[in-house]
Amino acid sequence: MADQEENEISVEQKIEIAKWFLLNSPPGEIQYVAKDVKAILGDDEVYESAASEAFPLYNKAHLISLQFPNRSGDVLITSFGEINVNEYLDPRTAQVAKVDHIKQVCKSVRPATDEELPSSYVEEYRCAVEAELSRYVGEAYPKGICSVFCTSGKDVEDAGSDFTLVVVISAARHSPQNFCNGSWRSTWTIEFKDDLQVVEVTGRVQVGAHYFEEGNVQLDAKHECKDSTIIQAADDCAISLTNIIRHHETEYLTSLQASYSNLPDTTFKDLRRKLPVTRTLFPWHNTVQFALTKDITKELGIGK
Repeated sequence: MADQEENEISVEQKIEIAKWFLLNSPPGEIQYVAKDVKAILGDDEVYESAASEAFPLYNKAHLISLQFPNRSGDVLITSFGEINVNEYLDPRTAQVAKVDHIKQVCKSVRPATDEELPSSYVEEYRCAVEAELSRYVGEAYPKGICSVFCTSGKDVEDAGSDFTLVVVISAARHSPQNFCNGSWRSTWTIEFKDDLQVVEVTGRVQVGAHYFEEGNVQLDAKHECKDSTIIQAADDCAISLTNIIRHHETEYLTSLQASYSNLPDTTFKDLRRKLPVTRTLFPWHNTVQFALTKDITKELGIGK
């Protein structure tokens, strides 16, 4: 009886384990995982405690988008637009969405206050970048959405001060009926440094995919990069910044495609022994000599 009590998992441990499973759900699959976790726990209070902590973190990490109740647009759930745990700013429409994280729905919207929005000077640059970026995302991502936030210096009234914009791009393709889900998430921090007359760009791209037809294969790839351009008028700056983002994202996607098309000749070979039991390297350049019929003929002594 004492051993059984020692091995009993505490409520706190159950919550942490449940959170781990929820937070590590593949793109677009947290609701399926949550259903199984809830059934395994058999305790609604423990599940709700874990879900209330895990869902907001998951939604922000996966940059999910939720449609407004009036279908007038979408809001990206990201820490850059977070007003509080349940309210998120959509800079394009100047609205704040109130969301239900666990149900993953937008319940209501309200107009953003002046304090929640950047100054007219910063907004000119923000709008220009978002307009140019929206055209790129519309061309590059069939189901993509983007948003541009001001994360610092939003009270700047004119040239001569620094401010920072963050570009968020999120694209997801969920097809559970075909046993596959995937997402593309990229964030680009754009720092306007007036004293240097330069705009520094730092990007972070994360790609996730899950294939689960007769198996379970996941991809979780990350990439970071840096670039810069000069400070220009808002429209010209927006074009330059979008071209930088387009260049780096296209380059990374091309490298991903190349690396995975070469998997049979690289990674899969590395999974094998470098030297088999025979202590002889496998002749990948001439595998025909190991034809099955030749081996069978030799083993059975056919033709002798």
